[in-house]
Amino acid sequence: MNYYEEEGYSSFNIRPWLKLKRFFKPYTGKLIGLTIMMFITALMDLSIPLFQKYAVDNFIAKSSLEGLKVFVGAYGAVLITMALAVTIFIRLAIVVEMHIGMDLRKEIFEHLQNLSLSYYNTTPVGYILARTLSDTNKIGSMIAWGLVDVFWSLAYVTGAFVAMLMLNVRLTLIVGLVVPIMAVITVYFQNKILLTSREMRKVNSKMTGAFNEGITGAKTSKTLVIEDKNLLEFKDISKALEGSAVNLARLNALYIPIIVFFGSVLTALVLARGGILAMDGIIQIGTLSAFLSYAVNIFEPVQQLARTFAEIISLQANIERVTDLLEKEPLIKDREDVIEVYGDNINPKRENWEEIKGEIEFKNVTFKYPDGDEEVLKNFNLYIPAGTNVAIVGETGAGKSTLVNLACRFYEPTEGQILIDGKDYRERSQLWLHSNIGYVLQTPHLFSGTIKDNIRYGNLVASDEDIMEAARIVSLDTIINKFEKGYDTHVGEGGDRLSTGEKQLISIARAILANPKIFVLDEATSSVDTHTEKLIQKGIEYLLKGRTSFIIAHRLSTIKKADIILVVDDGKIIERGTHKELIAKKGHYYNLYTKQFEEEKTLEVLK
Repeated sequence: MNYYEEEGYSSFNIRPWLKLKRFFKPYTGKLIGLTIMMFITALMDLSIPLFQKYAVDNFIAKSSLEGLKVFVGAYGAVLITMALAVTIFIRLAIVVEMHIGMDLRKEIFEHLQNLSLSYYNTTPVGYILARTLSDTNKIGSMIAWGLVDVFWSLAYVTGAFVAMLMLNVRLTLIVGLVVPIMAVITVYFQNKILLTSREMRKVNSKMTGAFNEGITGAKTSKTLVIEDKNLLEFKDISKALEGSAVNLARLNALYIPIIVFFGSVLTALVLARGGILAMDGIIQIGTLSAFLSYAVNIFEPVQQLARTFAEIISLQANIERVTDLLEKEPLIKDREDVIEVYGDNINPKRENWEEIKGEIEFKNVTFKYPDGDEEVLKNFNLYIPAGTNVAIVGETGAGKSTLVNLACRFYEPTEGQILIDGKDYRERSQLWLHSNIGYVLQTPHLFSGTIKDNIRYGNLVASDEDIMEAARIVSLDTIINKFEKGYDTHVGEGGDRLSTGEKQLISIARAILANPKIFVLDEATSSVDTHTEKLIQKGIEYLLKGRTSFIIAHRLSTIKKADIILVVDDGKIIERGTHKELIAKKGHYYNLYTKQFEEEKTLEVLK
């Protein structure tokens, strides 16, 4: 599913809006000020035709300039008041729009820091970005501009009808017959236009995705020779977008002339009836002129109301998406009493954190994934003394990461306990544990910035000398020195200016700088060349000294010295022991090892 394409509701519902009440509350004064400014603007707009009436009846009809100075002064005061009201309105609207959007983004971002890793494993990045950026911007914009436009439109329409009734009841009845017809037509077409616009956005997002895939996957497309297939798919999307655009143009081509037609009919009726009344001396020419201005100008606020109400209904989907994200509960949460002592992810109380040794014990642990029914572990027990090297092996997709995810508290046991230094890790904060874990992934991730910046993420208060020492330990310094800017070399987005091996060495240097008590190595050497692998192994050997470590291994030859090897198959641990014990047992590990050994020998012969 494309999460950008979620569109919601066909009718207004107040409940989603009430969920955002706390974000609007700090700006209640500014919102009231906005409303007042719009009412003032509406009143000034309504007074213009009355000035027009006075000018026609007193200056033009009488061919006199008596009272012109007072008239000009009063008219100037109205224009100045309107200009000031609009200026204040725009300033307030910009402040409200920016601040509400910013407050929403800040709370969403903070909430995202507290969500569990499982949320990011199952939620597309585009889904999160759409809510954090697009939806919050739209909400802030609608609150600042759209809702206030509703007040202006209602005030103007109401005031115009009152003014027309005061000028002439008979002509007002004519307007009262035509305007509702125009309102119904406007609502009908605005709904159709809104639905077609949504369809265009959906197709446009597909086109954006096609562009993105075509550019980022250009190398793959060329090696697979599928350019013609990509072109056909893109043509289909372009054709769909063209169809939606034509439908939208057709609707506008119908709507605008219909509105213009009824507006012209209304003007003709008012002129015809008003002209007769003027010739009979029942109304003055100035009154007819003012009435015509009200009758013509009332079209715009009626259309504005219809458009804004349609956008409000559409905005409801954005609000639902934002509130759904904000109400998303983390799978793993610290208890209130734990937060009281250790703090949370945003405001940690590091002064209360105990020093970690790295002793880990799985005590009668039963576990099943939140979206699964099968128990992956059942009454599992394992004691890992501090400084023990644990290797986890198995075929691809066997479930090697489950044990590590539990030990790192990315998930929690369904039953049983996991003890860190003899204490249930739920008795301490997640941040306390995660701050003592070094994790090197199979596919390393670097942040935009320099090599120095990326290493420093391991310890934000580290000196440049500490960073260089960490790089030297993994022989990264010899690679860095080849770059023109050395440690100040920019790595690019996601580290795309560097090779996989270079990124991996940086991530290991980062882990060394962090000096973790527990270390996790997730197949870090499976995607690098032999020379880089040797450098990585050197860094790993340094990290493993005196630390509790979990190594998820692909190449079994690298874990022969592990203190304990756990063999995983179909999500369950089926064997455990040292390398010698498992080889002697001639079970699953023996088969894996001998098969891989034979494959490596065959490759050496072929070379």
